[in-house]
Amino acid sequence: MDLETIKSRLESMPGGQDDMPFGPDVIVYKVMGKMYGLISWKETPIRINLKCDPGLALMHREIYQAVIPGYHMNKKHWNTVILDGSLHEELIQDMINHSYERVVASLRKTDREALKRKADMAL
Repeated sequence: MDLETIKSRLESMPGGQDDMPFGPDVIVYKVMGKMYGLISWKETPIRINLKCDPGLALMHREIYQAVIPGYHMNKKHWNTVILDGSLHEELIQDMINHSYERVVASLRKTDREALKRKADMAL
């Protein structure tokens, strides 16, 4: 998966916005101010950090060599996914969706409702 594809997938999440608060080497993706993805795009291969259920995070690390504890993140809740070509695109998309959904679920009810209204208006 190349940089443009991964950026497009992260940007396509409802209410998703990108930012570079840590400098030009890292693109952060947020929904309602909460981070759900981070791309270290100058790394070779590219790496993305995604939020994950703790049990699932451990399982992914055990199964896939390209999934490691989240670099500079809470390792219980974040994985770093190395885009070295060893993971199927569908799995990476599932990981992105899971990360986004975990963050949205943690939002205050009013923020979740505002996000839903925004998504409904976009249709």
